[in-house]
Amino acid sequence: MILEDFITISPVGLYCVYGDFYLDPLQPVKEAVVSHAHGDHAIGGSQHVYCTAATAAFMKHRYRKFAAVDFFTKRYHQSFQLKEVTVTFYPAGHILGSAQVLMEYKGVKYLYTGDYKIEPDKTCEAFEFVEADVLITESTFADPETKHPSPVDEIKKLNETRANIMLGAYALGKSQRIIQLLNDHCPTRNVMVHFSIMPFVKIYEDYGIKLGNYSMYDRKVMKNNYENQVYIVPPMVFHSYHKAINVVRAFASGWKSLQQQNGISLYISDHADWEAILETISKVKPKQVWTLHGDGKQLKDYFKSKLEVKILN
Repeated sequence: MILEDFITISPVGLYCVYGDFYLDPLQPVKEAVVSHAHGDHAIGGSQHVYCTAATAAFMKHRYRKFAAVDFFTKRYHQSFQLKEVTVTFYPAGHILGSAQVLMEYKGVKYLYTGDYKIEPDKTCEAFEFVEADVLITESTFADPETKHPSPVDEIKKLNETRANIMLGAYALGKSQRIIQLLNDHCPTRNVMVHFSIMPFVKIYEDYGIKLGNYSMYDRKVMKNNYENQVYIVPPMVFHSYHKAINVVRAFASGWKSLQQQNGISLYISDHADWEAILETISKVKPKQVWTLHGDGKQLKDYFKSKLEVKILN
């Protein structure tokens, strides 16, 4: 029997009363199961953090000694117990180390996706479809109007100009994917990376991810070369240099709002779009779908007489 209160939402985050733990808590807690290391899912200061090794490495870099009192790192497919709940991580395909969290209690399987994408990405573990009774899915782009274009076609747009490019990208996950895509599809480009992104790049390489060629940003190189330089910067730097001269601006994101006033639109998303969410539902074969992180109304309408969709947030 599916328990409607298996996961509840509180100001602290998603709580599983049967295992007495939080999923991606928003405040420090005693027991935290963390799906991936982005700051809106992985905060510092919890007592016990259960996550993959890569997620722990990113959190330790970001939060230093305040990352957690103790990390309990788990491999994908390795089950562990929290009270009476059996927890197993499966790859989520979002960034390196990102995990879906399968929770089993009294014969019922609840699968929390965290953030995920199902398309290929050489810089992280491939998404794995896992059957479950309840699918707790992110719904960031759960809109039939949203279809993410091919990231390869998007990155190749940069070949249409020889001008230097200032490319905004999130420091963790997106920047590393962009470095790899540039190396594979824009071979004439010299890739330079903002210093704040470099530690995350290093952790990727420590985990055996081959990103290709890049170097730390050098102002002289950009100043002396008016063509073929790509400078990858985090969002804050991108927005603070809105008047940068002699560069074409681009920001790698699935959000339309972040493409405004840029020289090149670059729709590269690390989230599932509408079709990917539908494919995930068809392969997970849930009896119920619970939605989070976004708007689940359109999924609810789409499945109205066929499948129960519950909007958690």
